[in-house]
Amino acid sequence: MENNVIILAGGQGKRMKSDGPKVLCEVQGRAMLDWVITACEDAGCQQICVVKGHKAEMIDGFLAGRKSRAEIVTVLQSERLGTGHAVQMAKEFLEAHREGNTLILCGDAPFIDPPTIKGALELHTKEGNSVTVVTSEKDDPTGYGRIIRTADGISGIVEQKDCTPEQTLIKEINSGCYWFNTADLLSVLFELTPNNAQGEYYLTDCLGLLIGKGRRANAYISENPNVSLGANDPAGLAYLNQLAEQMK
Repeated sequence: MENNVIILAGGQGKRMKSDGPKVLCEVQGRAMLDWVITACEDAGCQQICVVKGHKAEMIDGFLAGRKSRAEIVTVLQSERLGTGHAVQMAKEFLEAHREGNTLILCGDAPFIDPPTIKGALELHTKEGNSVTVVTSEKDDPTGYGRIIRTADGISGIVEQKDCTPEQTLIKEINSGCYWFNTADLLSVLFELTPNNAQGEYYLTDCLGLLIGKGRRANAYISENPNVSLGANDPAGLAYLNQLAEQMK
């Protein structure tokens, strides 16, 4: 059974004061995308699809100059219509590897680590989940999607802008990293609709669709408190660099 990866890397680094793709902004002299790919390689993932968008040729140039241990392909997301839409662009990749599991994660969250990737996959396969969300717990969860837990798993993820006042108090947050049973993901991926505050196709809505079909969803709480961290501006990037220095 194949365990594959889709890395979302289509965003622009406009607020980062960069004209290029956000994922190529550097932490400790390395592109954030390089941190993410390396973690996937170290976790044993062999097939990786990078979804590129803004300044896609710069992603191509970066990958061409990188000594990769995995087989890496790219697909283009010409319009930025949300995370679900980005994954839809990788339909052919998913179809080619539908007999396994697919890890989907963000190319601008550099502190994802191999123990988290492998631990989440272990839970995913042990429980026979359709989807396993990587989560972390934050004292201040503002801005993150909240995990809605049930007695034997989770019932969904609610984005910050769609939260009720009660849901904003939840501390367990979505890291933006997921293991999906690939065939199950394909069964709902093109049923997504943009009926939300952002008018986007949320990948997180796949959870509700799968649960509605009687499939199982759960969440894996990472021991790494920085697993969900990204940067939206130069100050955020400076903070990531500071953290990375402390982690040496």
